[in-house]
Amino acid sequence: MKITIRKSASSDLDFLEELEQKCFPRFQQSTRRAIRYSLSSPFQNIVVAEILKNKKFIPVGSATLFLYPKTLRLFSIGVFPEYQGQGIGKQIMEAILNMATTGKFERISLEARKADKKLVEFYKNAGFTITEELPDYYSKNEDGLRMVFKLEDHQEKQSISNIIIVRDPKSWNLEIEGVKVISSRSYITDPEFQSLKNVRIFNLSNSYQYQKMGYYVSLLASARDHRVIPNVTTLRDFSSLSLVRSISGYVDDNIQKSLKHVQQNKISIFVYFGQSVNPRFRLLAQKLYHLFEAPLIQIDFVKNEKWIVQKVSPLSLKKVNPEHMEKVQEFAKNYFSKKRFNRPRFKNYKYDLAILVNPQEKNPPSCPDALQNFKKAAEKIGFYVEFITKDDFSQLPEFDALFIRETTNVNDHTYQFSRSAYAEGLVVIDDPWSILRCSNKIFQNERLKQNKIKTPATVILAKSTYHKSKSLHLNFPLVLKQPDSAFSLGVEKVNNKEELDASLKKLFNLSDLVVVQEFMPSEFDWRIGVLDQKPLYACKYYMAKDHWQIYDWNTESNENYGESETLAIEEVPEIVVKTAVKAASLIGDGLYGVDLKMINGEVYIIEINDNPNIDEGIEDLVLKDEIYIRVMKSLFNRIEINRNIAQFVTV
Repeated sequence: MKITIRKSASSDLDFLEELEQKCFPRFQQSTRRAIRYSLSSPFQNIVVAEILKNKKFIPVGSATLFLYPKTLRLFSIGVFPEYQGQGIGKQIMEAILNMATTGKFERISLEARKADKKLVEFYKNAGFTITEELPDYYSKNEDGLRMVFKLEDHQEKQSISNIIIVRDPKSWNLEIEGVKVISSRSYITDPEFQSLKNVRIFNLSNSYQYQKMGYYVSLLASARDHRVIPNVTTLRDFSSLSLVRSISGYVDDNIQKSLKHVQQNKISIFVYFGQSVNPRFRLLAQKLYHLFEAPLIQIDFVKNEKWIVQKVSPLSLKKVNPEHMEKVQEFAKNYFSKKRFNRPRFKNYKYDLAILVNPQEKNPPSCPDALQNFKKAAEKIGFYVEFITKDDFSQLPEFDALFIRETTNVNDHTYQFSRSAYAEGLVVIDDPWSILRCSNKIFQNERLKQNKIKTPATVILAKSTYHKSKSLHLNFPLVLKQPDSAFSLGVEKVNNKEELDASLKKLFNLSDLVVVQEFMPSEFDWRIGVLDQKPLYACKYYMAKDHWQIYDWNTESNENYGESETLAIEEVPEIVVKTAVKAASLIGDGLYGVDLKMINGEVYIIEINDNPNIDEGIEDLVLKDEIYIRVMKSLFNRIEINRNIAQFVTV
């Protein structure tokens, strides 16, 4: 059954009057006049629960709320008798709790009939406690109970929760403040753990196999919005050897260096909470933990021409070598004593946002002033913000969202951050798919061609067959691109066959394929910023002085780029905007910069970039602070959709 919660309207008057008559005894019923006043009062709020029936939403329940400075008072809640017992009341209560949290109320209060044991128990299960008895509150011999849900106490309690899950808690001798050890069965079945928020789960159950207890712990943790390691995505990754080897390629140099003195052809390294029992593998263990995040891991290596990963296995506590148990306890204490998951959340911030930057980057996508503008906008929206660098990889699980403001590359830590953040359940811009798709010009060319979007005439040359081909069927000058080039880096212009061969020789050393395009000279390129498949900003980027590109990477001058002009979206030719949005939508729904040329009335896509520039005084000239607000709202709304829509809409 699909349930939705919405704000009431004046047209709900008849329904609300009928609900009062069917759900409450006469001495509790509100009059039609009182209901009409509640619908229009700025100090009251009525929410309505609807269900989908015969392809039409019909109202079946509601709650009336009184708004005080620090208290949200639940005046009444009711569901038609024929629809009770189907979770509708619970959905309404969850909506009220979310309203109180976002409205920064300190408590929710209500009065209930003492004789209505079922209703009192319902409120207790929702987290309310009895604070006062009210004799003859409703009428003679009809006593009431005042009940309160304290939001601040609840939030403070939840902000420090770390839970280790094992089959038998008695086998785990660990006493650490802020860490609770429970059984797998308790986590799955006890109501206490179903309603917890802002908790971190460390799953050490006996088996992670599909449909075994450990698998269900990670699955339910994700459903409850609990941060869990290993999560279901990580467990699935472990089962794919090709994916494991692909991921481990990021630390191949560390693997070869750490294992070069090993004499045998096979070796297993055990990583417990990011540390190895063998000090020789300490650094490698940290690197591997960042790639394959699970509390206890066994990594098997084999040596052929070089060392490769043969298998990665998450370990339950039962499978840990008994000789290692003392070290496991020690490493766990060190891990939790850092209080890495206990950053206090200021009560006026709803979510935590990490912005990945590189202070040493010469040409970052956002200048320092723009970064501060993002921070101010994020705080205004409701984020607590921290700037992080590549050294802060282990802190990712502490955040709700990641915003990458460092030039991305599929072969460096930015992609690793994006992929790991997504696997952790964070909202991410740039997401890993956008980085992969935007970083490869061969993918883009094929994607645009399949969707009949114009590009400069393009040929893909292969290293193995180039010298056998007779002609490119393209006229000089030509532009050569590495498949993973971006922002005019890895791009060369050639004017004749000799320059072509020389450039190809160099580029084929980097890639088996090279993109060759006709050169389309123009005074400027259009750059349309696209966010959530809608235009965000528009710029004209003029060519650098005495150069054919926007950026002249070959000069050491600080003025290595051309002038720019920022325009309102309404001032840009409609065909340019529509083409840019269509092209960006083929990549995803993130934040993109689409470069286009308009020649003789025809629009051509040059490239689509993730992680586009947003600098103070350039891209923000038209929208000012609003451009930063829109990006932050996008991140915030994505979290809200991921986490809260499920609380309002249930199938």
